[in-house]
Parts: sequence; C-alpha cells; structure tokens
Amino acid sequence: MTGKDSTTGDRTTDGGNAVGDGIRTVGAGTGTAGDGTGAFGDGTRSVGDGTRAVRAGLPDPVKYEPTLPGPVFAAHFHLPGEPTGPYTYGRDENPTWTHLERAISELEAPGQTVETLVFASGMAAISSVIFSQLRAGDAVVLPDDGYQALPLLRERLEAYGIEVRTAPTGGDAQLGVLAGARLLWIETPSNPGLDVCDIRRLVKEAHAAGALVAVDNTLATPLGQRPLELGADFSVASDTKGMTGHGDILLGHVTTANPELAAGVRRWRKVVGAIPGPMEAWLAHRSLATLQLRVDRQCATALTLAETLSTRDDVTALRYPGLPGDPSHPVASGQMRRYGSVVSFVLPDRDHAERFLGALRLVDDATSFGGVRSTAERRGRWGGDAVPEGFVRFSVGAEDPEDLVADVLRALDEAGRRTTP
Repeated sequence: MTGKDSTTGDRTTDGGNAVGDGIRTVGAGTGTAGDGTGAFGDGTRSVGDGTRAVRAGLPDPVKYEPTLPGPVFAAHFHLPGEPTGPYTYGRDENPTWTHLERAISELEAPGQTVETLVFASGMAAISSVIFSQLRAGDAVVLPDDGYQALPLLRERLEAYGIEVRTAPTGGDAQLGVLAGARLLWIETPSNPGLDVCDIRRLVKEAHAAGALVAVDNTLATPLGQRPLELGADFSVASDTKGMTGHGDILLGHVTTANPELAAGVRRWRKVVGAIPGPMEAWLAHRSLATLQLRVDRQCATALTLAETLSTRDDVTALRYPGLPGDPSHPVASGQMRRYGSVVSFVLPDRDHAERFLGALRLVDDATSFGGVRSTAERRGRWGGDAVPEGFVRFSVGAEDPEDLVADVLRALDEAGRRTTP
C-alpha cells in the first residue's frame, strides 16, 4: 500500500467493500466484515472511504424501521428453553454493539472476515489484549514513548509475573528487545511524540520469533492506517478520540482476524465486565458516518498548520508525519493513507507555552485529541511523558483552516510579547 497525501479522499483499492449483502447476513454479535461482495453487488467495484463510513454496519432495510436502529437498553432478553442464540444477557452481547462492531470491522478490514469487540474505554480495549494473551513468565515489549498510562499497565503486569521490556518507537528499536517475547505492542504514530515504526517489518520479525503483534491505531484511525492489512494480529484503538470525534463518549475496540484470539478477548470482556453502554455505542455508530469528512478536514488543516509553524523561529522540534521533511515521513508514507490530526512542537519554556495556550481563542486547553473542536495542551503538566516543559500537543479540529491558523499565529505573537507577572 502506498501512502497518499493527507488531503486526499481517494477511493481505496482493497478489492472489496463493507456494505454489501455479504456483510449484513452475519450472525449477531460477530462483528465481522463479511465477504467483500461490494455495495454494487457484483464484487467488481470498491467504494470510497466516505461511502463505507456512511453505510458501515447498517442492518438490512426493514419497512417502517429506522435506517440505524436506536440503542437497546436491556440487561436480559427473552430466553425460553436452552440458553442459545445471539442475545442472552447484557454483559455478553447487545444488538447496539453488534451494529457498531460490524461497522468498525468494515472500516478496519474492508472485504475481509474479522471480528471486532467494543469496550467501555480505550484502556479497557488495551487491557483486554494484554491480559487475555499473557501469562506469568511471558514477556511483552511495549514502547517507552507511548501513551502515558502504559507505565501503570507495566506495574500491573510485573506484579503478575510478566516481564516487560521497552524501547522507543522510532527506528524500529523494539526489535532489539523482541527475542523470546510473547507479544509486541506497537503504537504508531506514537503519542505524543509522533514517531513512526515500520509495521510490516516489525510484524515479519515478530512472527518469525513466535510473537503476536498488536498495534495501537488510535491516532491514525482505520482511515489513516489499517494494521491488519499490514500483518498485525490485533488493531486496537481508543475510540474516544478521532474515531467518534466529538469528545462526548469513552469507548475502545479490538479487531482481529483470528477467531481464537477474538474468543480470548471476548472472554476477558465478559469476566471483567468492561462493556460499553448502549447509548455510547449508538452515539459512536452515528458518529462514524462523518468520519471521512472529519478526518479529511482535520488532516488537511494539520498539514497546513505544520507548514505554517515550520516558518516560525519560536517553534522548534516540530513533528507531523505528513510533512515531507519530518523524520517519520518516509516510513509513514509507505503505510499510512492519512497522517492524522495531531501536530506537536516545542516552545521556548513552560511559561511561554502557557501564555500561548491562554491566548488561543478557537482552541480549548484540554487533553485528548481527534475531536471536531481543536484542543491543545502543555503535555508536560501530566508528568508521564519524557517531553520538554514547553512541549505542546495540538489536535486539529474541523474549524475553517484560515481561522485556526490565524488564531494560532496571533496567540504565538502574543505569547512572545507578554511576560508573566
């Protein structure tokens, strides 16, 4: 797969699509993406990302019924006789999850048979893979520059007798500590540093060494990168971020093409009870319809902002994988179709960064990323990331690019003139 400019919405060439009849006849609760027969019925034509996002996971039309059924609020279901069938108890399955899981499967692996399971949060999804696959005595390789909750996860793993090794994302450095590991956990692009590793290369080496590979695809979303197509065993994401994109729900998912791996994840979800509410699942599915529209606007504006920031003397260590001069661009362009909504950079010091954030009018000073409203924060305030005090993680929203760039430039100018009391 070749990379595309972050502004494109080009049609994919995956040979199948996720909205044909072969998808909608799968059994309830499987979350599979179907056989790729195509929206046009003959299997000869693929559809674009926007069409797929709008139609993903919808049930067969029923006269007088809504296109997307409302959330199902149920702890139990009518269950006479033997406890068989798709819906038995609310901790196991829910029809609203089923529609969402099918939709995500279609986006993660168009035309392929995969299973998706949704969770109450991104960390629940991450934990489901980690704890369903690892046992005492196993070893796992994590990125040392990934999401800041990973050190908390490391504490739990080591308490359970699991060896945790870490290495940076960039330069495929995790390969250096891979030998004998059961699981390789990749986060690319990394959060917040935006380093990128070669997924194909790491998957090839890991599988040769007998290790499974999970990719945290939160920052890219399936429209930017499809880990399963690159050979990974799991694609995992916090759908709190760009996937749903409105900053109003917590959600996560795991997608895999391996039924045995999926069964382990499903069992972990049932035992722990890390399930999403039906309202959250319904809101997430509704939000997917605008995924391509949101992501294309965000990626295009992110590239424009990064290009603008590259001309500023007060901005250093600028990172955006879509910039041709970014250290990650050569690898990213070979595996990403869009480069994400996050730009990172460093201002001279903590006070300078705080003045900049305080001067912004169209950008919220808030954590998280991927939403339609731009957010930015001084990442060092949390204490979990190895970043300078003036490091800013900027999540580009869906505002008009001219307005957003003008606001950022004005805030930078103000921050440079003002001094703290």
